[in-house]
Amino acid sequence: MLYTHISQLIGNTPILKLPQDVHELENIEIYAKLELFNPFGSLKDRIAWDLIKDDIQDLQTKKKTVIESSSGNTAKALQVLTSVLGIDFEIVTNRIKIPEVKAILQILGTKIEELPGLSECPDPTDPNDPIMIIDNKISQNPYQYFHTSQYTNPKNPQTHYESTGREVQEDIGNVDFLIGSLGTAGSTKGTATYLQEHNPSLTKIGVIAAKGDNIPGIRNIDEMYEVGIFEKNFYDKIMVVDSLRAIDGTLTLIQKAGILAGPISGATFLGALDYLKSVDASCTEKKKAVFIVCDRLEWYISYFQKRRPEIFQLQSKKDSIKTLTPEEIENTPCISLDDVQNWIFNARPIIIDLRGSIAYKTTHIKGSINILGSQFEDLIESGVPFSNDQNVLLVCPIGENSKKCAALLKKRGFHSVWSLEEGVVGWRDRGYSFERSNFKT
Repeated sequence: MLYTHISQLIGNTPILKLPQDVHELENIEIYAKLELFNPFGSLKDRIAWDLIKDDIQDLQTKKKTVIESSSGNTAKALQVLTSVLGIDFEIVTNRIKIPEVKAILQILGTKIEELPGLSECPDPTDPNDPIMIIDNKISQNPYQYFHTSQYTNPKNPQTHYESTGREVQEDIGNVDFLIGSLGTAGSTKGTATYLQEHNPSLTKIGVIAAKGDNIPGIRNIDEMYEVGIFEKNFYDKIMVVDSLRAIDGTLTLIQKAGILAGPISGATFLGALDYLKSVDASCTEKKKAVFIVCDRLEWYISYFQKRRPEIFQLQSKKDSIKTLTPEEIENTPCISLDDVQNWIFNARPIIIDLRGSIAYKTTHIKGSINILGSQFEDLIESGVPFSNDQNVLLVCPIGENSKKCAALLKKRGFHSVWSLEEGVVGWRDRGYSFERSNFKT
């Protein structure tokens, strides 16, 4: 079939009925909507086109720059589309955690304003907000930028209502269960809204990452408040999947169903199975469930290597944050806010602040040093720069990540490492003093 513009290849993706031996359900058929067949490899191709297509002439004539906060698929699709249209494009992000994703964006020619990385637990003290940076850019140059605003733009769910949902309905008829991952939340909301108009009893299931966990493209339970399109009450059930199980789900899709999906799709598949297995036996007639396969495998190789090194015949790490038991984390030595100031005065510890660099520079405990949480975890693996009898206080926003890092160090024989209970937020709420670094933004 002949096409004359790359945008014409977007949408009309296939839907695959999974063999029963893949999901082992008796009464529910599972269908995979294969969004990885879009021309740039993901479901975000749909919204990228719809976010700009009505404004192309204005963007070209006025030489505006399209700007977005994206760490991957939306940026990739917008970059390709704007390039072929002769429109400038740039992203502002603090979420590029996969080297392959950044490399692809660089190959495409994307202008990236990469903010310092986020800490691994929710940080209300961090002003390192890409949307705020974008808003400041637009306010300073109001005629230069066109913000596509994928997290709040109603065109996001509307696109999936008009295309993805319609395609599913036309291909397989009424659907009983729709399962989608929650990143911007637009695809699940838009698709489910269309399907529910044809079957009011549709069950809508969202899938998110576990607390403090990282599955590229899915928000974790602490991050959903950042997404303007997300409406908790819209979903009948929200399933939580951790990154290791997401990889297991991805391997099942690849090896048993032949779907070369990425980890976001593996998480969605396992979230679907977790829910559907609980209701399968109670079904009195055949039901249909659809889950969305968001993108492709290839740009997540390093993600798999880090979490499942044995696949690549690499040596597995015996002790890591991921292998800590709840008991090991719970038994971690902590310093309470009531005792911490006297303890610092007497113990003279090294204080390591695990937050993002902008949050640290804005306010931090006097005398502390800044090592981003993910970098500190890598440092633990390669060799800790203090002795095992040196008093150390680890600090993060609310005391979660610091407790895990302290637990890992304790397991490795460091018995003088402590975590600050309630973290920097608790320190702030007590009215304890901070100091601020002199830096330029």
